[in-house]
Parts: sequence; C-alpha cells; structure tokens
Amino acid sequence: MVLIDDYWSDNPIPRTTCVVIGGHGFAGKWLVFRLLKLRKWIVRVADSAQSFQLDPSSHLDTALSEALSSGRASYHSIDVTEMSQIVGTIEGSSVVFYFDVGAAYDQNFYTSYMNIVQGAKNVINACRECKVKRLIYYSSADVVFDGSHDIYNATESMPCPSKYKDNWTELKAQAEKLVLFANDIDGLLTCSLRPSNVFGPGETQFMPFLLKQAKSGWTKFIIGTGENISDFTYVENIAHAHVCAEEALDSRSVAVAGKAFFVTNNEPMNFWKFVSLILEGLGYQRPFIKLPVVIVHYILLFGEWVQRELGVSRHNHMRSSHYIVSLASQTRTFDCAAAGEQIGYSPVVGLEEGILKTVESFSHLARDSLYSEYGNVSEQSKADRLLGSGKVADILLWRDERMTFTCFLSLVLLFYWFFLTGRTFISSSALLMMMVAIVSLVCSFLPSNLCGFSVPIISPTYFKVEEPLIKDLIRNVASLLNGGIHVTRLLARGEDWKIFLKAMTYLCILRFTIAWHMTLTVGAAIGFSFTSFFIYEQYEAEIDALAKVLLNRMKKLMRHFPVYVADSSFHRGRCTR
Repeated sequence: MVLIDDYWSDNPIPRTTCVVIGGHGFAGKWLVFRLLKLRKWIVRVADSAQSFQLDPSSHLDTALSEALSSGRASYHSIDVTEMSQIVGTIEGSSVVFYFDVGAAYDQNFYTSYMNIVQGAKNVINACRECKVKRLIYYSSADVVFDGSHDIYNATESMPCPSKYKDNWTELKAQAEKLVLFANDIDGLLTCSLRPSNVFGPGETQFMPFLLKQAKSGWTKFIIGTGENISDFTYVENIAHAHVCAEEALDSRSVAVAGKAFFVTNNEPMNFWKFVSLILEGLGYQRPFIKLPVVIVHYILLFGEWVQRELGVSRHNHMRSSHYIVSLASQTRTFDCAAAGEQIGYSPVVGLEEGILKTVESFSHLARDSLYSEYGNVSEQSKADRLLGSGKVADILLWRDERMTFTCFLSLVLLFYWFFLTGRTFISSSALLMMMVAIVSLVCSFLPSNLCGFSVPIISPTYFKVEEPLIKDLIRNVASLLNGGIHVTRLLARGEDWKIFLKAMTYLCILRFTIAWHMTLTVGAAIGFSFTSFFIYEQYEAEIDALAKVLLNRMKKLMRHFPVYVADSSFHRGRCTR
C-alpha cells in the first residue's frame, strides 16, 4: 500500500494551474495523484459526473480529499460536448491533460463519437480561446493496429491503417489526429501518448472482463497458438509519461510538439503468460486449452446470430468481439525509444511489480475471497440436472479436465475403430475383443516390476459382473420392451395421432441416418456431447430465451397449416350419413 506523504503541510499554494479532463477516470486518477505529489500544481479535476464520492480506503482518493480541503485541487463537472463548460473549466490554466470523458466501450456510435471526436474538437477550440499553452492527449497504441496483422517493435513512423475493424479505435485515431494537427496554432503546443494494454489497480475494462470470464470457466481456453507477444503499460507509468511530456513541451517544444509517442513498460511478455499471472494470483486456473482463432470467430458469429434473434443489437457496442480476439491472439510490440529520447520517459514501476500491485488491489474478487458471492456457488445448473448430477455431468461439463480428455480420446479411438477402418461392426468387435484378451494374457505373465516400471496387476474382480447390475440391466430392458409394446398398441388402434407422428419422425430420421450419414452422425454426436452441455451451462438464460423465440415462430407457422379433425363416430366404428 502506498503511504501518503504530508504533501501540503507548511507549503504555500502553487500558482501554476493545470486541468485534467477525465481526471476521475482510471488513468486520470493516477495522473492527478502524481501532479499533487509534485507539489507545484493547482489541479482542476474535470469529469462528467455531477458529484462524486471518495473512497477512504483508496490512497488516491485520500490524497485528492486532502488537496480539495486545502485548496490545491478542485472538482468541475463538465460535458465535453458543450464548449462553454470546457471554457469555464480551463480558463486561466496553462496545461490541459485530456482523457476521454464518458467514452465507454458499450455505448452506441453517436454517443462515442460525440464524447471522443467532438469532445476533442471542443477541447482544442477551448484551449485556443483560453490561450492554454500545452495540451497532452491520452491516446492508444491500438490506433496503428488494423486487427489483422502482427506488429513487431513498431515506431511512431508506422502509419495508421486506412480502415479499422473496431469503431472505438477509429474514433480514438480521429481524435488524436485532431490534437496533433492543432499543434502550434494560436500558440497551443500539443502531443499524444499511446500506451498499450493498460492495467493497474482500479482498471475498469480488462480486469472485470477477465474475472467475469474466469468465474464462468472460459479462461481455461487460449485463443490461437498462445505464442503471441504483447507490450503492457502499468498505469503509474502513464501518469509519469504525462508529466514527462508536459515538461518536454515546456522546455524542448520543437522536438516534441505535434508528435505522438508510444509508452509501454518496455518489457514485452507473452500475452497468455500475463493473463496466467493475473489469474493464478487471484486463485483461478491458468489457460491451458488452445482454440484455433478460426473456431473462435465462428463461435462469435453464432453468438451474434443468437443475440440478433433475441433482439440484442451488437451495434450498441463500440468494441468488436472479433477485434478483441485479434488483440489476444496477435503479436503487438512497440519501440519506446522516441519517448525516452524526446520526453525523457522511462518506466518507474516494472512489469512484475505492476502485476503484483494489480493482483493485490483485486484481492477482494479472488476465487477464495470472503467477499465472493455465495449464492451462485452451490446453485445447480439445468445442464447438471439433465445429466443426472453424477460422473457423466462432471465429464461433459468439463469439471474434471483429465477425465474429460480421457473419455473424449477413448470415444474418438472407438469411433475410428468401428467406423473409419472400413471393417464391419462384427469384425471390429471381434478383433477388439481378441486384442483385449491377448493384452490381458500377456499382463498376467509379467512381473510386478519390469525394468524399474511397475506393471499393474489386473484383478479378477474387473471381470466379475455384480448380480444387482445384471438385475438392473434386465429390468431396464424389460421396461423398454414394455414401453415399445405400449406405443405399438396405441399406433395399431390409431387413437393417438401425436404418438403416430412422433414415431414416424423418429423412424424417418433413423432410416436417413443409417442409410446415408451414420458415420457423420456418430462423429458429430461425440463432438456435440462434449461441447453443447458445457456451452448451455454457461448461457442457460440466453439459450432458453432463444428456444422460446424459435418455439413461438414454429407455433405461428403451424397456424397456417390446415388441421383435419376426424369425426368421433369414425373412431367408434359407426358411419354417419
């Protein structure tokens, strides 16, 4: 925990004023804290909230509270789409640090455009009107990423792509261009900072998303090969970079003004190693199952189709799921040499230390935390009930990965043995039984220890069938036969048309399956069994809602078919004339 020094005792109020627009957001808070720590600024914190509550347990909020009470800081509520409010806030200041205000990923395009692009235009015009000397924009390294190609040690000379796959990144790129283009107009000097994969205590996008997926069991999957390298930026380093950029603009304006700089921890790391360190630190399982990117894209396409059927539009989200998959599966590293040479930036917190601080700050959300929700832990899912809540449920719901993989591999081998070798079913069964007999015979003659390896002894009890098991088997077979006889009688009497239609449907499907696609059906059934129940458990509510939609549509279609109602006298054997 960071302790707060007595920054404000016996020190006069500084006369230099700066404004941090978006200063109550994630990265903005850390910059405000660093500016107050320097003891040379009067800091105006501007954000969209009408009022805000300070957390006494946060050292950032505690520092701000002390500054507010001493007059070294003030809070201003602004709407960046209203230029008059911006002018009233920044008037009399010499420096403006601009973080996007209220630009969340889950907003629609118009709102995001107004907050990011139009907000940047208004801030620039207000700075020019108020004769502000320096404007520093908080951008993103994503502005040079097209969502398709890897990036290796990119420098600032790398151009922005002509087309983006992500609306949020495109708007950020437009805002950055506006800020850089405004350099040296009416005496305003500007520059832009481009951090990559920002993380740290209080982060509101990546960490909550990651922990939500971890609780759902999805973080066991690695998207792609898992070999992609990424650059990360700890949030304190971002605050330090803004201070460095302001000092560089003030002293060496010609070399810095009008330029953008990549800002990272200068420690590229395997992306999935970074994720694993975060998850393991919070008690969750690290990713270990690799999924091809193509399969993930198809799953996302299916999910988007389901959302459209449920009436949930993806156009309300500024970050594309496919773009996020690209960020997690492709290499993206950046060269920060220019930031070091031109603005004097170097990380003040290392990557390993930053990860430890981040994990500590989210400890209340750890898997074994006392603050975790208890209600959902013991709640039985519908998929679990459908599978009987036994060993089959544990296997098909991926609760025991080793057992699941063992069963899946065994079924795949049996599928190959009986369906893909070209032999008949009887010959495959006979050959398999012969191989089992030979292996059992050989094992019976082997010593218990062979060349240092212990040989398992097959107990005769493995070949013994318990009497209750035989009775249960006979009872089940008899029940099936009785049920089949009962259904046959109903069909023979012609009294239940629903059963007749069901029986005909089942027989037609069985005939089609056996005659044409038996091998394909069995193979698909194996894959379906090991994926469908797991997916259903994760998205029970959404799938149930989709099923209701499809069922209602089927009912509407059935209304258009003519319904034949037979005369009851026909069933009694009488014919009315």
